[in-house]
Amino acid sequence: MRVLLVDDNPEDIFLAREVFQEHQGHVELVTCQSGPDALEYLRRHAEAAYLPDVVLLDINMPGMSGFELLRAIKDDGALAHIPVVMLTTSDHPEDVREAYTLHASSYLIKSETFQAFMEQIDAFVTYWQRNRLRHWPAR
Repeated sequence: MRVLLVDDNPEDIFLAREVFQEHQGHVELVTCQSGPDALEYLRRHAEAAYLPDVVLLDINMPGMSGFELLRAIKDDGALAHIPVVMLTTSDHPEDVREAYTLHASSYLIKSETFQAFMEQIDAFVTYWQRNRLRHWPAR
């Protein structure tokens, strides 16, 4: 399973890498620190059929917000099928509503402690590994 994490916070990326190492061999983590970089990565890999199985996306990023990136992904016919899970500190109802309006697959609020974040990512990986479609698009 390939996961693209898009987050501008280097500390959050570091923590995510630490947690995802527990799943090494089962999950490949790719990271981008901005919306434009993520969109360029996705478009470049769409042509090579090397897209992620799921995108983990922060909302609050400079330049291009997570909502703007989500909209761009869902408006692109080559990318629209990729599940996008918002992973953010925001628990504002307006943000949750906006994410689902833009067709996010899920909305996760980042856990505040490392142990809780580790458990949250473990549950995320387990869910996506067990519940991917049987006829997942071939690479």
